[in-house]
Amino acid sequence: MRFRPIMMTTLAALFGALPLALGSGGDADLRKPLGVAIAGGLVVSQLLTLFTTPVVYLYLDRLSRASRHIWHTRIRRTHVPG
Repeated sequence: MRFRPIMMTTLAALFGALPLALGSGGDADLRKPLGVAIAGGLVVSQLLTLFTTPVVYLYLDRLSRASRHIWHTRIRRTHVPG
């Protein structure tokens, strides 16, 4: 659900930085490192986001299930039928 908007935003920024990274002309020597840094940072951050976010969600889901299980077992132990 969120994959498409994230990819569209990253690709728009990446394509915006490509003229800086691939440009030629008088000031290209000064602007090229900036374009390469922007494009490289976008690619690396996108890869980290796509791989680490699902892992974090899986660990949080496991933690939630474990805490729910512990909570329900403690309630059953302390509950005295009436």
